[in-house]
Amino acid sequence: MRALPIDASRLTGDRLPAIRRITTADLTLSLSKGLSDFRRRPTHLVFLAAIYPLAGIAIALAATNANAFPILFPLVAGFALLGPVAALGFYEISRREEQGEHPSWREAFAVFQGPARGAITRVALTLLALFALWLLSAQALFALLAPDVSATSYPRFLNALLSTSAGWTLLVVGHLVGFLFAAVAFSIGALSLPLILDRGYRAGEAMAASVAAVRANPMTMAVWAAIVAALVMLGSLPLLVGLAVVLPVLGHATWHLYRRVMG
Repeated sequence: MRALPIDASRLTGDRLPAIRRITTADLTLSLSKGLSDFRRRPTHLVFLAAIYPLAGIAIALAATNANAFPILFPLVAGFALLGPVAALGFYEISRREEQGEHPSWREAFAVFQGPARGAITRVALTLLALFALWLLSAQALFALLAPDVSATSYPRFLNALLSTSAGWTLLVVGHLVGFLFAAVAFSIGALSLPLILDRGYRAGEAMAASVAAVRANPMTMAVWAAIVAALVMLGSLPLLVGLAVVLPVLGHATWHLYRRVMG
């Protein structure tokens, strides 16, 4: 790793950290450390991670009961935009472990009551706004491109999508639009919350630094985004319960990646 010759503070004029260039070796090391952290503290981490899949199951069931099949997949997929906030407790545990502490899950949740809660809330609201915009966009795309596609169950609805040209158009355009939302959410949320916890930065500064890190390491961070997406997808297959393992590992790995990028 090496520091960039141009400080990222040029983006906003605020105090921002120097950004280092990283390689895929840093990603591998971060994942390895994340897995080690999970093995060291599995009880607390699984308890925290259970919140994420349970919330995902709840919104999926709510959509199904309302026969809102068109919005079910965007709802579950877009829920991943809130992943950085869901992993906040893991960042805090990793931070305290580095200092030689052995935090409990109660101490991990204490970040929501600490001095950083204002900046954390602003980042969370930004990601939540992106999530809401994604859902509105998904609904608008369905109404515009495939208004006649309907079914009485999700499997039949999916089959109707795959058997019509309108359905295929919706899938292609929807994935492209979803990719744009995911790219924006990833850029601002990738490292902003660890920076807030570690250095007490304001929300705008932290999000700008996260964007700067992604821009400084486009290929490596793209690989990281692909790894995150693949692992989240893998953990989502059994009704999202696999995220109880995937989320803490990724949360801790993200903390260590933050250390590699921002020192």
